[in-house]
Amino acid sequence: MTTVMGICRSFHDRVLARFFHCFPCLSDPARRSSWGLKVTLVMLHLIFVGILFVFDGDLIETTKKEPWYTALYLLLLFATLVQYFITSSSSPGYVFDVMRAVNETNVICQKSSMASKQPASSQNGSLNVVIEGSQSGRNFQGSNPSSWTKLVMDMYPPGTSIRSCTCSYCNAEQPPRAKHCHDCDKCVLQFDHHCLWLGSCVGQDNHCKFWWYICEETALCLWTGILYIMYLKANISRAWWKDAIMILLLIALSIVIIFLLLLLLFHSYLVLTNQTTYELVRRRRIPYLRRIPERVYPFSKGICRNLYNFCCVRSSIYSLEPLPSSQELEEKARPYTCLDILACRCC
Repeated sequence: MTTVMGICRSFHDRVLARFFHCFPCLSDPARRSSWGLKVTLVMLHLIFVGILFVFDGDLIETTKKEPWYTALYLLLLFATLVQYFITSSSSPGYVFDVMRAVNETNVICQKSSMASKQPASSQNGSLNVVIEGSQSGRNFQGSNPSSWTKLVMDMYPPGTSIRSCTCSYCNAEQPPRAKHCHDCDKCVLQFDHHCLWLGSCVGQDNHCKFWWYICEETALCLWTGILYIMYLKANISRAWWKDAIMILLLIALSIVIIFLLLLLLFHSYLVLTNQTTYELVRRRRIPYLRRIPERVYPFSKGICRNLYNFCCVRSSIYSLEPLPSSQELEEKARPYTCLDILACRCC
């Protein structure tokens, strides 16, 4: 018996080794879990949509008469799944990436300035790191080299020590709004949250993609729910077990729709005020936000500019936001007047 079990275990290990050799991306347990999550989500979409087409004969007839209706629905399904894979595979914007880019540009600029009198930016281009704010609003160009530590310290108030803004886990100097993710084991720029649904973090680089995915998923679920209700309202003689299955799926779909609508509204609010989930939930625990009143949004630049920066700024540009000065905070905390409303101060 022991011999048989040993042979089976050895055969099982050889099969797994061969499988991981053919698919090395699945050798990591974290990646296997991520791919399992992706397969599960795709299967759920196919089940909810597939059962609808199998049970609903009227939908098939409508498709034959008006194929554009079903084509638009299936196109939304395809776009939602594509957006999910794009979002889950995109980088949230890691601190180490921009830190490495800044330091490499600094070294290149120093070598270029020693070898030639020409500006380094004309030979090596400029690094796509934008430091916003009135005090230090400038692009980090190759002709103006600066180390990452100095760059980070310039974004904090004078007197801030390096130790207070250094991550205790990966020893990286964190700019404002960055946080270490324990699931990814990396510091993320403008950390929002670690999404188990995606299997990755939501941060500066993929927050816009995440919002569009939620929007498409909400629209798809609403459309699917409407088709379910139309099927149940039709006066057609059918088996009771089909109605039971459709009602159970509709209940589950209704719960998902409520969750998605609340999530979409919540993240839309965050976008309009230039906040993150982490900053909103942990505001009293974040050192640079403790003394700021709760109704003051320190990083907001107005609704229009917040939307522009969120939707239109290229994802290849790292945007680092320094902490606002006391004068800027006082201006943002000032109550609105009729003149402010006419002047569109909130925009």
